[in-house]
Amino acid sequence: MKALQQYRHNEPLEEDELAFLQNKLQKESAQFYKIVRILLMFCFACPFLIAWFRAMNDVEDPFSYKYYFGGVLFLMAFSGSIVYVAYYNTLRRVQRDIKKGTKTVERVHITRKQYMPHNNTYYIYLTSPVKLSIEVSVDDYRNMAEGDELNIEYTTYARFYLGYF
Repeated sequence: MKALQQYRHNEPLEEDELAFLQNKLQKESAQFYKIVRILLMFCFACPFLIAWFRAMNDVEDPFSYKYYFGGVLFLMAFSGSIVYVAYYNTLRRVQRDIKKGTKTVERVHITRKQYMPHNNTYYIYLTSPVKLSIEVSVDDYRNMAEGDELNIEYTTYARFYLGYF
């Protein structure tokens, strides 16, 4: 069997694909900022609750500004770093795809075909490092064979699968 070569190139996004990305960004941004607001409330409420527990245990100066703002700053730094990593790995990539306006087209080979009887779907497995398998129509499943070439499309940075041809 000859060595399989990977072939990729970028193409401009079509209008419906760009609209899909913009809609996805809008939905995920709203959800992201909702989580940020909840974390901010948690950062201020948690040290306050700890101060009340300290007061119930008769600790001297349970509502100390030093302990309260130290706790707030620690929780904000901790949750802020987690939020930054989440943003960097999700929303930033979608924004970059929208800004660049490109998608990646990759030529792949079919390695395996599989029918899933429990939900009546047809899958083919690919040689792509980005997309390992895709769901296909019944006709495509029957017409394609192992070893056939196929082109798949996905967004360049966020790697959202867009389709095949």
